[in-house]
Formats: sequence, structure tokens, C-alpha cells
Amino acid sequence: MNEPPIALEQVRNIGIMAHIDAGKTTTTERILFYAGLLHRMGEVHDGNTVMDWMVQERERGITITSAATTCRWKNCQITIIDTPGHVDFTIEVERSLRILDGAVAVFDSVGGVEPQSETVWRQADKYDVPRIAFVNKMDRVGADFNNVLSMMRTKLSARPVALQVPIGNEETFSGVVDLVDMCAIYYDDATLGVKMTMEQIPEPLHEVATRYREEIVEQVVDFNDELMQRVVEEQPVSKELLIKAIRSGVLQGRICPVLCGSAFKNKGIQQLLDAIVDFFPSPLDRGGVKGIHPVTDETVERLPDDKQPFSALVFKIATDPHIGRLAYARVYSGKAGMKNSFSNPRTRTKEKVTRIFRMHSNKRHAEQIMQTGDIVALVGLKDTTTGDTICDPDFPVVFERMTFPDPVLSRSIEPKSTVDEEKLVNALERLSDEDPTCRVTTDSETGQRLIAGMGELHVDILVDRLVREFNIGVHVGKPQVSYRETITKAAETTAEIAQIIGGKSQYAKVHLRIEPVEPAKGILFESKLAGDSFPQPFIAAIHQGIVEASSGGMLSGYPLLGIKASAGDIQFREEDSTEMAFKIAGITAFKEVCERAGPALLEPVMKIEIIMPVENIGSVINDMNSRRGKVSGISQRKDVQVVDADVPLSEMFGYATALRSLTQGRAVYTMQFDRYELMGRPEQEQLLRRIGR
Repeated sequence: MNEPPIALEQVRNIGIMAHIDAGKTTTTERILFYAGLLHRMGEVHDGNTVMDWMVQERERGITITSAATTCRWKNCQITIIDTPGHVDFTIEVERSLRILDGAVAVFDSVGGVEPQSETVWRQADKYDVPRIAFVNKMDRVGADFNNVLSMMRTKLSARPVALQVPIGNEETFSGVVDLVDMCAIYYDDATLGVKMTMEQIPEPLHEVATRYREEIVEQVVDFNDELMQRVVEEQPVSKELLIKAIRSGVLQGRICPVLCGSAFKNKGIQQLLDAIVDFFPSPLDRGGVKGIHPVTDETVERLPDDKQPFSALVFKIATDPHIGRLAYARVYSGKAGMKNSFSNPRTRTKEKVTRIFRMHSNKRHAEQIMQTGDIVALVGLKDTTTGDTICDPDFPVVFERMTFPDPVLSRSIEPKSTVDEEKLVNALERLSDEDPTCRVTTDSETGQRLIAGMGELHVDILVDRLVREFNIGVHVGKPQVSYRETITKAAETTAEIAQIIGGKSQYAKVHLRIEPVEPAKGILFESKLAGDSFPQPFIAAIHQGIVEASSGGMLSGYPLLGIKASAGDIQFREEDSTEMAFKIAGITAFKEVCERAGPALLEPVMKIEIIMPVENIGSVINDMNSRRGKVSGISQRKDVQVVDADVPLSEMFGYATALRSLTQGRAVYTMQFDRYELMGRPEQEQLLRRIGR
């Protein structure tokens, strides 16, 4: 890897994202092959791909953890993160998109925009990540390029700009028409697509290609003044000018170029690489990154420049069996090596890096320095975790942290022997360190240890890793749904604390009003106390008390959601009032008022999409109704029916087996968490009886 250094404008940090089974990993494998990093392509179904290196990934044929690699194409350095498509591992997509400069959205030409496609697209919107779309599997029966473009417009509110159209369809798919170069490209099967021939556009496609080419110019003319002038003057438009205009539209996030091909059949990948180089931003194009000074709270900006103070964001923690704890970091500014010391503003500790690696999936290449634009794995960071900033101690900065969803499902887990107890505690700590959506708690009623995750598959994988990686014998209980508690009406109360604590008189009086809000808003707090007559630390202490009290509801012990609390009045005494007194008053008032506000249980509701033959639709919908599901839509996709529904998670255990039985194994489904919703009264009473409340 003794390659010449790359200028920052030639760096591309990108992700590959998609719905499960759209072909992300196969596409990445082909990219590495054509870029000269692989001499033999692996296949997902053979379990020998570079990016899916975990045993669990190779057995199941799915991506579970995001893997990074770096390759070169046309004098550009491209760092690629291949992300999972299964919704249970959506956190891997979230934290990857947080630090990337561009993303390739891979769509199945038959399924088009599928549920997880929408989820990852929204995540990319959240972080303002420019995108290119690759319509994969054009050789499959039912492939429909135009349908994918239409679904992108309707389901994603995107502005797709087709830069290619397929030559042939399904089994006759043989190449693509490049609408920028206005030529036909065919791929040589004997050389696995390495050799390509460029020919004239076939006569039947000439009219279609001309129309699409005109559409490209219409869509991007606003992004380049020179292009606008040439169009107005009806002069020919050069390839270079068109590329410049498309790039400008992509950098602004206003258009999404669309390419097509078949990764499995080695068609279309070189053009995708060209598009990554031509259209995606470098760190320089993305510009400065804003953060907060940890002491003054002032906004600080770090520019993408090696001469700036060093700053980086740690976006992932992983455990390497040979090296130990690896912290994956994106360097936003500056340059540093192993002799430098770093500061973690969150923990207010100094950190040292003992080794720097550039990763190629689970293999490592040692580096001496890290600099602006790099995505590297660091060894030696002891107190740094996912979402932390590391920076030059003399120029501290804190970048925006990532937010992680709460788990929706848990299982009890206990060691098989006392020998395994300590090993289990350490292993669970490591899993929680790696995965912020893996939570380990202890049930206060039963004393059971619970491991929680984003779904059945997520928890199964975590347990499987405990057994295989950490060699621990465990007993695992049945899946348990993570319910929440809320209120159904407004109520208010006054709590007064007047007692001696620790030999000192403590006094606080708080009037608190609560009202229900949407569960997604969590716990809101506001103070209606005007002016400076009320000490702010007392108000902060009330808020802290409410947050602590909301960790367990009075009805069931589950955490509370969907409550707005307002402090309308407080009374204090100069000599007796303390922050502790007001915190206790806040806890007391909140617990009292929640009992009066019609406490009720919330259950997680999942969005589900089921794809099945038309003859099975009646039995599938009847079964969904019996699970308290609500069908929100039925549509036709080629020769299959698609049912969209909302259904409580508690009713979905074992659904894969039930659906297989109902449809003779001909249906598939995808499911993802959508929201918390009030439980029906009969279900709530049944659950409370079951948990002994």
C-alpha cells in the first residue's frame, strides 16, 4: 500500500445503504474488485464476501455490522462503509451516515423503494447527506427501471435524474445507455465485466435516450450559469459542463442521479465508481463543521484543513480479537499521530492513541498519522465511546452527539454456572460498549438480568455472540416487549418537603401540573416562573427530580413517556432550601400527580410490509386482523400483492413461521418499529395481571 498521498479534494467518504437483500454487499464486493483491491469476487450466498466477515453474517447472508474499507479509482481515494439493511441494525446506518459525505442508495429493480429504503433515506435527510441511486438486479424477472424512478418521487419525495437507461430487461439485460456520453455500454462476461465496449445507441432506444437526455438538461440547468446560457442560445452542451452542473445539484442535495445495472452479473459498477468520483463531495466541498466550546458554550467551527486544530468524532466502537478495543473515528480537522495527546471534553480526560489503522473490513493496515478526511480505527482510547469528540487539548470542541432509539424487546439472560457469571458481566459490558442500542438492565421485581435490543433478530445475534465469541454458557428466557407508561388526562398537585436530612433542615414547596402529549416527545418540562426571583438551580433540581421519577411508572414500573410537566409556583426559604430538597419535592410531586392523571400503558407498534401471491391475500389479512393489526394499504407490484399494516409487537412473535404456513413459504415480510400507542383496556388488564400489578 505504498501509494502516493492523495489531495483532500480527491477524497470521497461514502456509504452503501439499502433495504435488506437489495444487493449492497455484492455491489461493494464488485467495487473492490474493479478498483483492484480484490482478485476474486466473493458472493453473499457462498458466505465468502470481504465485507460480511462475521460468522453470523455469513450464515444468515445478511449484513449485521457496518464495515469500512478504502480503495482508489481514477486518482481518488474512496473510503466505503457497507451498512446493514435489516431494520434491527438501523443504528449502524445512523452512525455511519453521521460522518459520511455521500451515500449510494441501492434499490432492487423489482421491489423498488421498500420500507427500509425509506428509513435509511430519512436518516440521510437528517444528516443532509448527498445521494446517488443505483437500481440493481436489472436482470431479474419483474425488473422495472421506470417504476423505481416513480417510487422515488412518490415515496421519498426525491428528485431522481436518470443518467442511464437499461439495454434490454430481465433476462435480456445486456448493458446500459450512458445519457451523459450518449453511447451504449456493453460488458464482456468472459472478463467478469472488466472489459467494456462503447457503441452507438441501439435504434429502438434512440428516441427514449434523447428524451431522457433532454430531461437531464432541464433538471440541472439551474445549477450552472454557463449551461443555462448555452441552453438559451441553443448551443450544444458538452459532457464536462453537464457533469459540472449535475455535481452542483448533488452537492446542494437537490437532485439524485440514478444509474442502473446488475452487481451480481458484473454490469454497471465501473460507471457507478465514475459517478462517485464525479458527483460526490470531498471534505473540502462539505465545508466546516460546527461544534460547541465545552466551557463557554460558544459555537466553534473546524475547517477541513490539516493546519487547523485536531478534531475527530468517534462513531463506532468494535472489539478486535487480536488488538482489543477499536474506536472508529472520522477526522474533521488537523493532523495527529501517536505522539499526540487528545482531550475528550465529555469525560474531561486526556486520551492517548497507541495505534492507528486504516481498515479493510476486519483486516488492518497500520498508519503513522491521521489527517483531515480520514476514517480510521484507533487503539488506546479508554474512556471514549460512540458519539464522543476527541480533540486538541488546547482547542477543545464538542461536535453534536448522536441520538439512539430505545430498545423495544428484551430477554432474560443468566449464566449456566457460577464460573460464567463474571465472564457474562464483562461480555455484556463489551456488547453495550459496541452497540448503543444493546441495553442491559436488572428487573427490580424479579432480580433477573435483561438484555434488550431493537427486535428478535438483534437480540438473537447478541446472544449468539455471547455463546460463540465469548464462549459463555447462558440460559435465555422468552422475548419480552418493552412497554411504556403514560397519562390520559391533565392533573395537578402541590408537594411540600419540610424535614431534617443529614442533620440539616430542608424545605421546598412545588406546584406541578401535568398533561398528556405525543409519546414521541418523551418527558417535557417547563417553568412558568417569571423573572429572576426564583433561583435557577432550584428549578433545574425540580426538572432532575421529574426525569428520575419518570424512569418507572406507578402503574407498572415501565418508564414514562408522553408527559408535559409545568412548575407553576415554588416556595423556598433562604436558610432552609437546597437543591436536594427541590429535587425530592419534584420526585414526590411527579409521582403523586401521575397517579391522578389516568395512568395507562403504551405498547410498541410496528410497521409491516408483506409481499405475497394474490391468492394468499385473504388468509394473510385475516391473520393480521386476529393479531390486532390495522391494514393501512394494499397495492399491486407486478404479479404480487403488497399489504402495509400497523401491528403491536407483542402479537408478532413467531410470525415468520405462521406466514410461511399460511402461504406455503411464498410470502416475505419486513417489520420496523414505528411508534408507541395506547393499549386497549382488556390487553392492559391482562398484562398487569401477568406481571402481578
